[in-house]
Amino acid sequence: MSESKIENELVSEIHLNSIQARVYLLVTCYGKMSSEKIAEKLHISVSEAQKAAKDLMSLGAFIDISATEFEAMHPRFTAVNMYRKMCERENIEFKRNKIVDNIGVILEKPYDDARTK
Repeated sequence: MSESKIENELVSEIHLNSIQARVYLLVTCYGKMSSEKIAEKLHISVSEAQKAAKDLMSLGAFIDISATEFEAMHPRFTAVNMYRKMCERENIEFKRNKIVDNIGVILEKPYDDARTK
């Protein structure tokens, strides 16, 4: 599955905005990163990168290593956790979502590869 398709599914199924989805994919697939590095790689401002990373922390997808450095949690858990939080926020019944499950499965290998260099 292409990165843009996964990004679109993060937006449509989990209701991330486009920047949050891109930041999530970048850090999940390439490992811990500072706000400055995220901004540089995605061609966005440092403040946009910082805000998206902090939003992803509140959604349970990231942990902060320092005030400006972020790491992704394992995608099998984070995709479902972000979906669960979105259901709670929007008062939607939480039930199994195969698309969300598939996002976690697809991102597992790049996640593991980025952390076992």
